[in-house]
Amino acid sequence: MISRLPVTIVRACLREGRGGSPTAVLDETPLNDDERRRVPVLAGTSHAVFVAVRGSDVSLRFFTAEGELPACGHGTVAALAFLAERAGGTEYRGTLRAAGRSFAGWAVREGVRVRAAFEPGPVELREPTAAECGLVLPALGVTRDTLVPGVRVASVGRARLLVPVASRSVLAALAPDFGQLRSACDRFGLLGCYVHSVPTRSGRIAARMFAQSIGVPEDIANANSTACLAADLAGRGVTGIAVDMGDSLGSPATVTATARPGSAVQVGGSAEVVDVVRLS
Repeated sequence: MISRLPVTIVRACLREGRGGSPTAVLDETPLNDDERRRVPVLAGTSHAVFVAVRGSDVSLRFFTAEGELPACGHGTVAALAFLAERAGGTEYRGTLRAAGRSFAGWAVREGVRVRAAFEPGPVELREPTAAECGLVLPALGVTRDTLVPGVRVASVGRARLLVPVASRSVLAALAPDFGQLRSACDRFGLLGCYVHSVPTRSGRIAARMFAQSIGVPEDIANANSTACLAADLAGRGVTGIAVDMGDSLGSPATVTATARPGSAVQVGGSAEVVDVVRLS
């Protein structure tokens, strides 16, 4: 039963202390998968993270209204903030486990907020097929005039399409056909599309993540896709990025990532525990 279940709401990947992605975080509890899918709906969030602590090891499970995910980047940031708040002290470090893999995560308290980061694991990159581009890009509303070179299929747990566009204004103007986009993504096994501007010299980027296939038409913040982009850009000499998201949804967010060829990607952001609610 999920009635009256206590849920911690964490805003993950804040931008200068504002916005962020509200995420439901709660201790592991004996719920079936249908009940777990209801938690983010009842909590008013896009995602829920279930946390099981066993000594220094922490197991995470991620759910949206559509079902379980093998990974969730901003959910991991939220879980690290939750764990750091509970542990007290200045720093928190742990080994995180999700979907059969282990990875390092850490957090540093900065007043009422936490700066958290983790290593999402190896990023797989490949060129998209003509069929993938032919169906997905029109559904996004990306045209030949607004697309720039560098479309990639990237995976850290599940594949998604990275789509670079010419400017922030092009990105802001996108109005995808969500039905067509979901159909195209489902056909090719993609969880969604991460559309982004080209990086400035300082590594600043804007992005929007459309993930209708997992029940999230647009994500406020998407750290794993940012990690994928960082891995791709590292091969082109860009070793650190800060990605602004969520503006189109009225909740500004920023995800940061670093990557160097041959080294692990690190991704994270600032987060704040804002409330504890009971589901009804």
